[in-house]
Parts: sequence; C-alpha cells; structure tokens
Amino acid sequence: MIHFNNVTKRYPGGHVGLDQVDFHLGRGEIAFLTGHSGAGKSTLLKLIMLMERPSSGSIAVGGHDTSKLGRGQIPYFRRNVGVVFQDHQLLRDQSVFDNVALPLIIAGYSKQECAGRVRAALDMVGLLNREKNLPVELSGGEQQRVGLARAVVNRPPLILADEPTGNLDPKLSSEIMRLFENFNQVGVTVLIASHDLALIARMEHRVLTLDKGQLIHGQETV
Repeated sequence: MIHFNNVTKRYPGGHVGLDQVDFHLGRGEIAFLTGHSGAGKSTLLKLIMLMERPSSGSIAVGGHDTSKLGRGQIPYFRRNVGVVFQDHQLLRDQSVFDNVALPLIIAGYSKQECAGRVRAALDMVGLLNREKNLPVELSGGEQQRVGLARAVVNRPPLILADEPTGNLDPKLSSEIMRLFENFNQVGVTVLIASHDLALIARMEHRVLTLDKGQLIHGQETV
C-alpha cells in the first residue's frame, strides 16, 4: 500500500526532514510511526498525502508512483486517503452530520447517498445519536471520533493519523485506538503517528521509529 524507496526530504536552509528512508507498509496492515519531536513523523505523513514532495527517492501509494501525479490529480488521489488530525479540524458552526458529510459533498455525492454514508460512519464510531450537535457540545473524545468518522466516510483503503490521541486521557486514547483496529480488521490500511510509547506497546502492532529523519526500526517488509 505504501512504499518508500530511499526517500529524502530537505527544506530550504538545509534542514533534513527525512534521510534515505526505506519501508513498505502492506495492504491491510496497521502500524505506528513514532520518534522524538522533530524526528520526521509529520514530514513522512505529508509526503504520503502529497502535501509535500520528496527531494529524492520515490514513493508509491496504492500502486501509484506519486511523482507522476500532477496537481490536478491530487484531489482524486486524496479521496483514497482518510486523514485524522490531533486537533480534529472540525467546522465549529456546522453540525456533526455536516462535518462528516463534507468529503462526500466535495466529491459530488447525492444527498441521499451522503445521508446513508454519514450515518453509517457515525454508527461505527458510536455517535449516531449526536448527528445534530455542534462540535462545541461534544467532549474531546467525541470530537476525535467525529474526525475519524469523517476520515472513513469515503471508505478509503488507507487511513493516516497524526497524533490522534495527543489531547486525550488514557481511557479515551485506548478507545480511539480500538476504533482504528476495527477499521483495520475490515481491510483498511492504517498508519498512526504517535509519541505515546506506553499505548503503542499495549497495542502490539508493528512500529516504525524515526530518529533525526532516519528510520532506525521497522524497515522490514511484509
């Protein structure tokens, strides 16, 4: 599903975000991406999402060489990638339903199909009864579950998460991680960036560890 081949990312000024990174994440696999602050976790995720491009090396996602995708193809590519952020990035003046429906509206789905998919996604994260609420009326854990519902409403084959439990207590963090596992169990590939080493150890999944832009653990392929 994701294949990095000798990928380096250099920024203006000389800072190296990633340094000759090689790894393969198989279709239907779940893995954690960890490392110190500034190790390159966010850079790696941005390269997968085509928010940034590598300075050298190649990246393939879902069988597509990302270097061959032009700017006009990026929105279509991203429909196959669900993204979950630490700060939820919900629209505060829109209902839970409308927040989750946003990717479908952008993709041009009919109102009827939007309604069915949104309610199915909310049901999967246990928030079907909160569809009319505004985000401010929800707890932090519920807001994160709305973000997860929005990420999967398009039924993407790949989910990326950037510190999805960073603002949550241990109990809520475990609940969110179990939801990621649930989606993985139906064939979705999941890559989660997290600094919560204790939680990662309990989950017992593959771990990719970055240190100063280099992948020092987890290079083995599946």
